[in-house]
Order: sequence, then structure tokens, then C-alpha cells
Amino acid sequence: MLKIRMSRGGAKKRPVYKIVIADSRKPRDGRFIEKVGFFNPLLPKDKKERLSLDIERIKYWLEKGAKPSDRIARFLGEANVIPKPSQKNNPIKAKPKKKAQERLAAAEEAKKAAEEAAKAEAEKPAEPAQPENEAKAETEAPKEEKAAEAPKAESKEEDKK
Repeated sequence: MLKIRMSRGGAKKRPVYKIVIADSRKPRDGRFIEKVGFFNPLLPKDKKERLSLDIERIKYWLEKGAKPSDRIARFLGEANVIPKPSQKNNPIKAKPKKKAQERLAAAEEAKKAAEEAAKAEAEKPAEPAQPENEAKAETEAPKEEKAAEAPKAESKEEDKK
């Protein structure tokens, strides 16, 4: 079975990959049929030299039945050679553990509750405007209460002495 995959090269901690057509039974860095591109992960994503693909040869090998690896399928999807693979349906990727799933569910519930509260507040009718005299009376009343409470606090401190 033919695979389109990466073959590692480069120095220690400085990888450079060749994109090759190889028999799936051969080792990763072993014998391959044809080199169809390269990938340098150390370069920034916006650089042209990071990834090079020979699209015509890749299409030829895809017609012959070659299967791309997950990473190569993503590259080919970005180049519009094949449809972009979805990461959600990838069975190889590990699923979140129980606690992570609980956290995600709690976050979703909190988000829904916040949305419902905002929606309810938006639907709430606006309060009628108060006349100016009543508004002044309400703002002055708390000041008088605070002034009355202050001497009580002082008398309690004196009792403790």
C-alpha cells in the first residue's frame, strides 16, 4: 500500500522533512519511491520556504491509490488538492478525560445561564422615570442614616475600654 508521508532529515533538534511516496511497510526514513516536496517546521508559517509540494505528482499518486498521512492530508487540504480533513472525527486523537469533560459541560452551562440572564434583562420593561424631588429625597436619606450610625460605633468602643 502506498503512503504519502514525511521522512525526517536534518540534525538533532533541527528537523527538516521530505514529503515522499513510500511503501507503508518500509521504515519512516527508509527507502521511498519519489520525493514530492519538503517541510521545514522551524521556519515561520508565513514564509514560502516552509512548505513545498509538487501538486501534479501528488495528484498522480493519489489517483494510483496512495493515502496521505494525517499531517500531509492537512497540507493538501490547505492547498485545495483534497477536501480538508476534519479534526473532530479523527479517531486517533485522544478524547478528553472525565474531569475535562465535566469542566467543558460546566463552562457551557454557565455560558447558557449568562445568555439567558442577559436575554431576560433585555426583555425586562424599563422602570418609569422618577420625578426629580423623589430622586433627591432617596439620595439624601442614606447620608442621614450613616451619620446616625457613626456615633453608635464610637459608643461601643468606649464601652469596651
